[in-house]
Amino acid sequence: MRSYLSIAILIIIAALTYGCSDPSANKQKATVANAQQESNTPKSSGTETLTVSPATSKVEFVASKVTRSHNGSFKQFSGQIDLDPNNITGSRVTIDIETSSVVADDDQLTGHLKTPDFFDVAKFPKATFTSTKIEPGTSDLGTMSYLVTGNFDLHGVKKSISFPAVIKVTPDNVTVNAEFSINRKDFGIVYAGKADDLIRDGVVIKLDLNVPRKK
Repeated sequence: MRSYLSIAILIIIAALTYGCSDPSANKQKATVANAQQESNTPKSSGTETLTVSPATSKVEFVASKVTRSHNGSFKQFSGQIDLDPNNITGSRVTIDIETSSVVADDDQLTGHLKTPDFFDVAKFPKATFTSTKIEPGTSDLGTMSYLVTGNFDLHGVKKSISFPAVIKVTPDNVTVNAEFSINRKDFGIVYAGKADDLIRDGVVIKLDLNVPRKK
């Protein structure tokens, strides 16, 4: 009987270990620093102003606790890309996110995320990102990666973050794809969760921007 019980316990432990891995563990961590001065220099001639909207873009995240992970997203956001088609590094991007539009894969969690334990949407109705620098990164099989740096204002805390992104410019659109992790505590989101089901600090941010160019 003991041998069967031991085997059952091992199976349960193995199942929990496999199903509760940290989704941020294998993602590149954004570099976090003090907020930087945002440029006020005029746009260069030939710059195109493009509109970012939920109609063609997504802002998503993955967070986890000891027992499971959760997928979430923001359904309402707006922004623009000031595109220099001849020099991507001279372009700029801004995104304003309505925190009350957060949606998770669990209705109860969706409500909880809006409270002071997490985003505190009544006090901090918006999160914003404003790029301050775009630098060439690495090239892999014809795909060019860039290092994007910008000020991220979340939960009343404004810091500079740097993360890799794949940026492509075609005659029809601009796409920006990025997947990286941040530490929620860097932005004052410190709710620990239940004692037997602690929330992990790492959160995966997933950006999928598909922005049409004007014709």
